[in-house]
Amino acid sequence: YHYTADPYFSTPPSYRYRRGGSYYETNQYGADLLRRAVNYGYEEGFHAGEADREDRWASNYRDSYAYQDANYGYNGFYVDRDDYNHYFREGFRRGYEDGYDSRHQYGSYSNGNYSILDQVLSAILNLEALG
Repeated sequence: YHYTADPYFSTPPSYRYRRGGSYYETNQYGADLLRRAVNYGYEEGFHAGEADREDRWASNYRDSYAYQDANYGYNGFYVDRDDYNHYFREGFRRGYEDGYDSRHQYGSYSNGNYSILDQVLSAILNLEALG
């Protein structure tokens, strides 16, 4: 991998976020990846919840392989895997609830895609601009 050609490694942090009682800093690339993690989680969770409801299974998002793995969309750059997994699972849980209950409390559906609502995304990530 050519690290010097990747602007992530030469771009200073522009955001901070708090997870597990600690603060972490990231730049725009990392912030975008965390946003995608929540959205990917929401969409995957919605499908899993919808499938469990249609199959008349008990509601249990933690039994889903996608929730347990939580790596869908992770490329190995910009943020730690644990952070990505955490935010994917936050989106997944909300998507699963919406899919299982056949509602759109946390997200919306448009043009064939499910996505988490902006205000819910902001509350989950709680990104703070630096500077």
